[in-house]
Amino acid sequence: MIQSSGIASLYMQKLIGQLGKTDFNQIDKAVQVVIDAWQSGKQIITCGNGGSSLTALHFINDWNKSIFMSTGVPFRGRSLVDNIGLVMSYANDVSFQDIFVEQLKNILSPGDLVIAISGSGNSENVIRAVKYANDNEAVTLGLCGYRGGKLKDNAQHVVWVDCDDMQISEDLHAIFGHMVMQRMCGQL
Repeated sequence: MIQSSGIASLYMQKLIGQLGKTDFNQIDKAVQVVIDAWQSGKQIITCGNGGSSLTALHFINDWNKSIFMSTGVPFRGRSLVDNIGLVMSYANDVSFQDIFVEQLKNILSPGDLVIAISGSGNSENVIRAVKYANDNEAVTLGLCGYRGGKLKDNAQHVVWVDCDDMQISEDLHAIFGHMVMQRMCGQL
């Protein structure tokens, strides 16, 4: 039988240890990238795979509602993972690797911000979206873990969690989203 005694303490120690190694200046710069896009009236577009797809969706859920309600200034956020029919159509008719780039071809304008999330930093569909955005005068922000992968090398701005633990990496990515929301809502 698996025992759960002490698991909370062990996990929190890992998380706190990673927080102590986090580059706060990198995060502050990334928060400012989101603020700049919003203040310029640009779209903020998120994408990611697996758990990161839900983080991408969570960002837009929180930011669209809370930032507008707090400021009265429209927040033009959208996620490339929220229309499962569209995602599956591109996966079936083109390729899974192109599910995000094909959507960007239809909606991306110069100066828009694409926030790409990949725990490993090597999700091919995320990388293709970042490269397309870079080639089309958009701003790119990558959130990654582990060694950063291709995302760290291709995104213009990066929040890199230098950690070989997917859950801890995802935790810090979620915390970034909450920091953005609280800053833009005037709570930080």
